[in-house]
Amino acid sequence: MDNIGNDDSLSNVAEYSVSEISLALKRTVEDAFGHVRVRGEISGYRGPHASGHCYFALKDERARIEAVIWRSAFSRLKFPPQEGLEVVATGRLTTYPGSSKYQIVIESLEPAGAGALMALLEERKRKLAAEGLFVEERKKPLPFMPRVIGVVTSPTGAVIRDIIHRITDRFPVHVLVWPVRVQGETTGEEVAAAVSGFNALPADGPIARPDVLIVARGGGSLEDLWGFNDEAVVRAVAASTIPVISAVGHETDWTLIDLAADRRAPTPTGAAEMAVPVKADLEAGLARLSARLKAAISRDLERRRQHARTLSRAIPSADQLLALPRRRFDEAAARLSRALQMATHAKRLRLDGLRISITTLDRRLAEARRQLTQCGERLPLVYRGLLRNRRARLDRDAARVSPRAAQERIRLHRRRLEEARIRADRAVRQRLEAARAASEQTMRFVKLLSYEGVLERGFALVRDTEGTPLKRAREVRPGQALRLQFADGSANAIASGKPAGTASERKPSKAPQEPGKQGSLF
Repeated sequence: MDNIGNDDSLSNVAEYSVSEISLALKRTVEDAFGHVRVRGEISGYRGPHASGHCYFALKDERARIEAVIWRSAFSRLKFPPQEGLEVVATGRLTTYPGSSKYQIVIESLEPAGAGALMALLEERKRKLAAEGLFVEERKKPLPFMPRVIGVVTSPTGAVIRDIIHRITDRFPVHVLVWPVRVQGETTGEEVAAAVSGFNALPADGPIARPDVLIVARGGGSLEDLWGFNDEAVVRAVAASTIPVISAVGHETDWTLIDLAADRRAPTPTGAAEMAVPVKADLEAGLARLSARLKAAISRDLERRRQHARTLSRAIPSADQLLALPRRRFDEAAARLSRALQMATHAKRLRLDGLRISITTLDRRLAEARRQLTQCGERLPLVYRGLLRNRRARLDRDAARVSPRAAQERIRLHRRRLEEARIRADRAVRQRLEAARAASEQTMRFVKLLSYEGVLERGFALVRDTEGTPLKRAREVRPGQALRLQFADGSANAIASGKPAGTASERKPSKAPQEPGKQGSLF
């Protein structure tokens, strides 16, 4: 009878299918947690899925919850999710009946605090600075008078109107606007594409290539300006061949694009003032310079005119200059006629005094024959003397280049070469010994000054789980996992209680430690 009663009681329990149970749980969870804010660390983030949705998890030190961001909500996020970033997610809890899991559908996402976002910003800043993207040597000077200015900003905001209005007031030039979103997930990609697009324009193409670029946006919070801290934006600005002026936020705001740009303006209006000079000032300066030039030319002409008048008074007239040459010419003409007559008379007297006869010619011919005979007799003697001199010189040269002399010179050079080799080996050994001694001395100094030497004296180095050294007690949080490095190895520890104060405030604890429980640093 008892068994029958038990069967009747079991048959009165309502039966549910798996789908009914799953739907009932889904309604219960969604009714109870229709709007929640969850704080945790992003884990397993791999970027948007092909469908545009994002799937990852939020976790802390004790639990984990699945998370999803639909494509429509992802486009409205102020900053993109990143692996390991601590965030506060706002959304609703629901279940996924297909795998009996519950998850949070995120509608908005914000960093767990400005400290987390600033830490991410500082880490990115250190990474890009290590690549040399912020050095002053990379920055280009701005053109004095650009013909075309490219502006990368939102086409509907007040920023572009302020820039165009300021440029029109100062120096009207052609302005090209590349419209982009200045807030949201796609800000970094669009701004980087705009800067690269302006640089890709040909110099002689149908669209004028800008001489200077202005990347501008109004003020806002760190989250609003986060798109201008994107790595793609910084690299595009650093690689730009066109000078770039950064005008993002107010004067107190700063982003990574400010460090990579060639100039940073406090406001968009200030960027317009940097880009172009004041036309009225240029015209006034040109007028002043023109007036000074005219006055200088007038003074120079008057000075030259006065100098010419002074020189003209010192120069004699043409009659005075030609008087003496004319007199000399007349005297030379008179002397020339007399000299011709006298020369003709002298030549005639000399010709009359010459008497040429056959006897005189025979005598001169006999004298020439005698001189020729003497030269012919002396020629063999001279030739033989020349041959003797050449033979003696040849014998001296042959004696100088004999095999015995050559062997002596070779032995001399070999001896000198061997002595040089011995000296070179000795010098190399001395240099090596000096270098080895210097290296050993340096290694002793390095070992003396390194922190391993401090650990050998009984000290320990405290690091967090990421390997960052902790220098102050206030940097340690209760429950934080620590790693202690000693001279002979490392050990793990967990910080508990409050950080220790000064040496006078710390008192030794006499409470015994529980067996099997890890010790505390504080």
